[in-house]
Amino acid sequence: MSGIVVSNVFRTSGVIAATAAGINFQSSVVTGTTLTAEAGNGYFINTTSNICTITLPSSAEAGDQIILVDFARTWSTNKIVIDSNGLNYQGQDDTYGVQYTTSGATVNIVYSGASKGWTPISDDVVTDAPEDPTRATQKGIFAFGDASGGRTAISNLVNSSGVIASDTSAVGTARYDAIGTGYGYDKGIFRGGYTTDEVSLSNLVNNQGVIATDTTGVGTGRAGGDGHTYGGDKAINAYGYLGGSINAVSNIRQLISNQGVVGSDVSGAGTARYNVAASAYGSGGTGLFYNGRNSGGTSLAVSNLTSNTGVVSSDVSAVGLPRNYLAGAQYGTDTAIFAFGEISGAQQTINLVNNQGVVASNTTSSNSVTSRYGLSACRFGGDKSIFCYANSQQTMSNIISNQGVMASDVSGVGTGRIYGGALSFSQNA
Repeated sequence: MSGIVVSNVFRTSGVIAATAAGINFQSSVVTGTTLTAEAGNGYFINTTSNICTITLPSSAEAGDQIILVDFARTWSTNKIVIDSNGLNYQGQDDTYGVQYTTSGATVNIVYSGASKGWTPISDDVVTDAPEDPTRATQKGIFAFGDASGGRTAISNLVNSSGVIASDTSAVGTARYDAIGTGYGYDKGIFRGGYTTDEVSLSNLVNNQGVIATDTTGVGTGRAGGDGHTYGGDKAINAYGYLGGSINAVSNIRQLISNQGVVGSDVSGAGTARYNVAASAYGSGGTGLFYNGRNSGGTSLAVSNLTSNTGVVSSDVSAVGLPRNYLAGAQYGTDTAIFAFGEISGAQQTINLVNNQGVVASNTTSSNSVTSRYGLSACRFGGDKSIFCYANSQQTMSNIISNQGVMASDVSGVGTGRIYGGALSFSQNA
């Protein structure tokens, strides 16, 4: 006899059941960080301790089938990531990220041919099928700021588990209120900031988290604005103060290409302000700018949505506490969070943003969280975010889960500083 011998099961009647579609479930539960899957097999994936990246076969024939099962109902805590290994997945090439983040899910995929590639027969939650690669950034970086010894350009990397590394020696001009944004799916840029005046220079960040030396700036020097990715692989920064005075505020915006090229000034939309926060949201490359302070020093409760072509909308009256020097970042697959800030003292207020850009009412964390302002935030691990550094040169951090829950304070690492910048980079954990 030749061919593959697969596992069969006994029914309660004692009859041996045929194995569906010839799938041979492996007896060993997968607990590691990686799995190289083979056609015709079923796998129980236990992600209790870590994310698991599953590499599909590099070649396949129509009808090849693989089944993946959430063994311990932990995929919402530690997801699985599927690498289609050069083949298409539901019609998208393997530059797109495939993640499953729902506890108890079973993913049953069949190879349909070169055009559509691997196609789920059932995956329990079809919204977790291919997503834009920009939503799979795995690491982050905090950089620049105002430390107790003055302005600095030191940086601290964040790994895919949210662990902040010790200081990296400074590169670029020391300054604070620089704007950090991602671009090109896995890289980033810090732009502008304040030295003894507002500057327009920038520093590119490669997909290894290395900050480049200064690049001569384009457009008006600004500080205290913010930015986010848009359209999948591009970035926008907007708002801020300029001209040597925080009373000279701006609604200027600049678009950044997927090659990191900064565009000229574009007349802005909405109320000119500074100390604003921004984040991407949704699945279509959109984002928003939130709150800030106007030229009279009044804190605002206002948002401006950004389209997937980089167009900023007029003001929308926002829900939530009006405040400035807060921070924002993405969490989950298509949602965002704004938190902390200052208005008559430090705040710990949280406002979640749904995938339509609607800002929710004020909440606070049920965990032990210190009120503060002047901090930064970035995404990590594909679906979580982290807030760190703040007033009084604090170094404590707080992780945001993929459900938008803020964890308790964690003792900080590195040089304490305020008014720094942050961004996410790298698609590799």
